Amino acid sequence: MKTFATALALLVMSTASFAQTPAHTPSQAAAPIAAAGDWSASKMSGVNVYNEANDKIGEISDVIITEQGQVKGVVIEAGGFLGMGKHYVLVAMNSLKFSNEAGKTSSGKTSETKREWYPDRAVLNVTKDNLKAMPEFKY
Repeated sequence: MKTFATALALLVMSTASFAQTPAHTPSQAAAPIAAAGDWSASKMSGVNVYNEANDKIGEISDVIITEQGQVKGVVIEAGGFLGMGKHYVLVAMNSLKFSNEAGKTSSGKTSETKREWYPDRAVLNVTKDNLKAMPEFKY
């Protein structure tokens, strides 16, 4: 009986400590901010691409530049598992929206001395199936 009373007291104390911790609700979560500024093309590889429903649909694999030096678009890797079934799609830069985590400035800086040189994410308004159905980009 003494063990039961001790366990009950510990449970009550631990519950009280949880009640003192403020809960984070979605309304308190800071929304991503638009990313702006100059980015390094080499740092763009690996940036995750999401759709408007916040589903990850792929990641940027490469940046394609024309012979005149203009960005033609980014290659997004869609699908695949353990290196098999990958599908690469070329998407125009202006069809993507870029954003950073909340708390960073719009130029991607985390402090006055550090610069990230890439956005945290890209958003493309398509589903994963739509992306896989697009014409494949061949290197």
